[in-house]
Amino acid sequence: MIRYPRDMAGYGPNIPNANWPGGAKIAVQIVLNYEEGGENNILHGDAASEGFLSEITGAAPWPGMRHWNMETIYEYGSRAGFWRVHSLLKDTPITVYGVATALARAPEQVKAMKDAGWEIASHGLKWVEHKDMPAEEERKQIREAIRLHTEVVGEPPRGWYTGRCSMNTIPLAAEEADLAYIADSYSDDLPYWMEAGGKQQLIVPYTMDCNDMRFAIQAGYTQGADFEAMVRDAFDVLYAEGQAGAPKMMSIGLHCRLIGRPSRMAALKRVMEYMSSHEGVWFATREQIADHWAAEHPAPTGLRPSQMDRDTFVREFGGIFEHSPWIAETAHAGELGTYSDSAAGVHNALARVFRSASEEQRLGVLTAHPDLAGKLAAAGRLTAESTNEQASAGLNLLTDAERASFTDLNDRYTEKFGFPFIIAVKDNTKAGILAAFQRRIGNDRATEFAEACKQVERIAELRLIEKLGA
Repeated sequence: MIRYPRDMAGYGPNIPNANWPGGAKIAVQIVLNYEEGGENNILHGDAASEGFLSEITGAAPWPGMRHWNMETIYEYGSRAGFWRVHSLLKDTPITVYGVATALARAPEQVKAMKDAGWEIASHGLKWVEHKDMPAEEERKQIREAIRLHTEVVGEPPRGWYTGRCSMNTIPLAAEEADLAYIADSYSDDLPYWMEAGGKQQLIVPYTMDCNDMRFAIQAGYTQGADFEAMVRDAFDVLYAEGQAGAPKMMSIGLHCRLIGRPSRMAALKRVMEYMSSHEGVWFATREQIADHWAAEHPAPTGLRPSQMDRDTFVREFGGIFEHSPWIAETAHAGELGTYSDSAAGVHNALARVFRSASEEQRLGVLTAHPDLAGKLAAAGRLTAESTNEQASAGLNLLTDAERASFTDLNDRYTEKFGFPFIIAVKDNTKAGILAAFQRRIGNDRATEFAEACKQVERIAELRLIEKLGA
């Protein structure tokens, strides 16, 4: 049994209605990252200076040394950049990703955040890389981040974003904290639930495109207008989708030391004026979005197909291909993932087994299907699925003449091909079925075998849609 751990499916074509408050067409969520004073620095007990997200091109950590230029760039964020951003956004609901040790060194800024009514989420204990950190060390840092955050802010965080995370970050954060959401994901435009830390955890995804971090990387923004164009284009697309009935969430990521520079603030001001000029825009904190989503779309319950044990999976899907549970058994033993947790996903898993089976095995599936309006139907010995399918086209209410016609065609077809005539009845009317019968009986065996197999797959697909929903 192989289970693929990544979620490659998401909502697919079945996008849930966000139903934002007031019928808003878009939820705009602005994040201000507060990292200054929590970055790598030997003063903080780190092995080297910071080398990430600054104005210094090609910056690298200096092992065992302080880096005056890097330090003062970060200091600009706390001394000047924060206050410039605060002046513009103090009346807008935003979320602060606050590094706990940085917040502890910023009492005036924390007071200003709280006075503005901003949400202060946790950005971890320190603004450092976690990819090589042992899981138990990261667990200790998460616990200390929550403790220190609570001490400094006055209440524990309800949101979490590590940023420079490891593969252990989400399960550890979900396990160690009572969080309304975790934001360490870039995989969607809407919140979603995932199993982490032994429970269903809400994920409110973040962004790296509409993010001023691109001022500090090579493939990034060179002037404020670049940032402005990116954000406006994203807003326009998502706003139009909301007008069309599929409202989404837009994330914008800011950093005090980056967007807080006067050369860039003008672009942020223009972006805010542009978005505010539209009707139906909900500016919200991530906490507000998380609480709204949890109320509108609670955590899912019940087993998903990819989580079922073998017996449950076979019991649920063993009859999808007529009297052929071996197909479900083989599918369960193969690779399944969250992309398998839908009618299309289960159908793909089952159909792949059927398609790769030998001709003899596929013939066995064909011969397991009953004749249309044949003796088994008359004797009431069809499976429940076949009974309902044949009844949907009125094959249970034939006239004597129609029954005689079906009997004759069944006999001739089976004698010629060695398997019964198969068609997805729910796609057809009684007249259409008869017409297809008369047309297909003239095919050669190879052509008809291939057509019958396609029809078997279509019947399976329709059964799964009825069972699991489109």
